[in-house]
Amino acid sequence: MRIVLCYPVELRHLEQIQAAWPGAEIVDAGQERIASELANADIYCGHAKVPVPWDEVVAKGKLQWIQSSAAGMDHCLTPAVVQSEILVTSASGVLAKQVADHTMALLAGMLRDLPTYFRAKDKREFIRRPTRDLHGTTIGIVGMGGNGRVLARVLKPFETTILATDWFPEKKPVEIDELLPADALDDLLPRVDVLILAAPLNDYTRGMIDERRLRLLKKDAVLVNMARGPLVVEEDLVKVMKEGHLWGAGLDVTAEEPLPAESPLWEVPNLILTPHVGGQRASRIDDMTRLFLENSQRFQAGKPLINKVDKILGFPEAGAILFQS
Repeated sequence: MRIVLCYPVELRHLEQIQAAWPGAEIVDAGQERIASELANADIYCGHAKVPVPWDEVVAKGKLQWIQSSAAGMDHCLTPAVVQSEILVTSASGVLAKQVADHTMALLAGMLRDLPTYFRAKDKREFIRRPTRDLHGTTIGIVGMGGNGRVLARVLKPFETTILATDWFPEKKPVEIDELLPADALDDLLPRVDVLILAAPLNDYTRGMIDERRLRLLKKDAVLVNMARGPLVVEEDLVKVMKEGHLWGAGLDVTAEEPLPAESPLWEVPNLILTPHVGGQRASRIDDMTRLFLENSQRFQAGKPLINKVDKILGFPEAGAILFQS
């Protein structure tokens, strides 16, 4: 058994994984060697941020299981993997608490108009202007995976009304006031004061927030994207915001990362940008390793794995055992 890792493990994590797989070869490939090491893996845990020859890996027929170290699955769900027999599981929910923390930072920052005060500080100006409240707002969450579920729990105590869309709308969390099917997004948009994107990137969601849908939002709505940059058509977002449509936006993700210096997003004043750091947490590698170890036990025992992914949609399939954050 050859297990290839591509997430930032330390020696103690390697020792834990080795103890769970006596006799297995554990390869800490990192980003530098993942493209060459993956072809000979039986099991892969990680998130490659460099090009990987997935067609060759699948054709070799050796890889049995992919445990993603990210909630988003676009990094590995290529057509070859989707059509293969390879078992795929995600890290949905593992980083959900820190994602919720960061979402709250972006959302509160936009509602309380912090960009204006940051600019005023740089100019040593004393400015007051009306701000917005989180309490009592109607919030829309697109995607009720691990991140969406935790976000709903965090936001509900602010006396919010929470609407959401999901591919499996029959499983409504108690915090959600109304759970709509994924194809009801157009019905949700005009009703919300805040729209939070927590959906995976796939063929159905790429470019889903375009100019038409941005204009369905209220003129003073706030958009927060904690999912993947390509869910939003960035040129459309820049256009409608420069026209004064939307109070503001908070983006932790962009279509291209790092965001190029020439991107017009840098010039939008009522927008907070952070460099895809929503999942940062001191214990995140410990948390990811615990999920991998739990799923390793299940894999060896022939039991269903946590967060088994629907490879077409890119998130845990209906009826899957979900990670509890």
